[in-house]
Amino acid sequence: MKRINFTLFTILVLAIVFSCTQANLNYTQNGNWVHRSTFGGSASAIGVGYPASFVLNNVAYVGTGVNPASPSNKLTQFWAYTPGPIINRAFDSSIAAGTWAQIAAFIGAPRSNGIGFNTGGLGYVGTGLADDGTTVYADFYSYNASSNSWAVAAPLFNDTASFPRYDAASFSFDTAAYVMTGTDGFNYFNDFWRFSAATGQWTQLPNMPGNQRSGALTWVYKGQGYILTGYTPSANHWASGNLAYDFWRFDPNVLDPTFQWSRLRDIYNTSVGTFDDGYTNIIRKNGASFVILGTEFGDKGYITLGANTSTAINFTWEYDFASDIWTEKSPFNGNARTGATGFTLNNRGFVTCGLNVGSQQAYTDCEEFFPNQVYNPLD
Repeated sequence: MKRINFTLFTILVLAIVFSCTQANLNYTQNGNWVHRSTFGGSASAIGVGYPASFVLNNVAYVGTGVNPASPSNKLTQFWAYTPGPIINRAFDSSIAAGTWAQIAAFIGAPRSNGIGFNTGGLGYVGTGLADDGTTVYADFYSYNASSNSWAVAAPLFNDTASFPRYDAASFSFDTAAYVMTGTDGFNYFNDFWRFSAATGQWTQLPNMPGNQRSGALTWVYKGQGYILTGYTPSANHWASGNLAYDFWRFDPNVLDPTFQWSRLRDIYNTSVGTFDDGYTNIIRKNGASFVILGTEFGDKGYITLGANTSTAINFTWEYDFASDIWTEKSPFNGNARTGATGFTLNNRGFVTCGLNVGSQQAYTDCEEFFPNQVYNPLD
């Protein structure tokens, strides 16, 4: 009898181990990417890398960037994406694909690696890298969707100087937006700026406490801003191979700057616990991000694509806002790339554009992510 019990126990243990191993290996079954309308529309599709983007009234606006079909050809074109409805769970129907429409061209100089945000009912685009690959901008422009028109906005400037940069990061709220980090090609920043929608002016705030960096990602969740990932020159300080792993949350409602920032768990295996043992490929630069609320397992933030110093990656990770824990999801369904952009529309997550690491090919595909579906490479 003891021998039978021991045999059953052994079989049970092996089954559990095999099950866990299978669960770890089958992360590709953990979410599904579905093709949406080609960026720019099929008639005017153009590959773009490192565009700026913002969202107004559940419409995404994507533009500027670089088109490598013409060397160093930076753009001023802009497009608007309206997602299609999902009817009767027909996730991959032509209706759900949505539509792209070209809008008024950006009135600033052609550029790539700029940033976009929305506040006060307007979209804003600014900073970035010029067509010559060396000139860096601090200017900003606002977009009014009602009139389909652009206007000059205040540059990133204090009383004595402007602060040009590219590969900066931003997050925005109803009445204010914040811009931080980036590089001018020589220096890396962790300065922090607030833009008031009411006054149209910038105010420099105390630096964010994290690493100086460029190519970081951000989310906004429940009135707070999150910043993570990016390239940092501080290779031995909260970084692995010049990729930052410190992760921060900003609360604009806290008045004391000392307590506005909270450090979250590192996005790399730095703890003595086991929860982060699998955090091997979250760190990156120039990825894409979006938020989906009310999934089967709660409110989540997502990051995908980017580069790990020299190689383009397609690893997708899901962050649980409640537990501060990460889970690997199905890799992005298209080519690995850097300089893509992500956005949330009607509580649905989308990713489009981007370049291969050699900047020789730009992509036009647009993908929507369904975190609780089984992966289907044909979608």
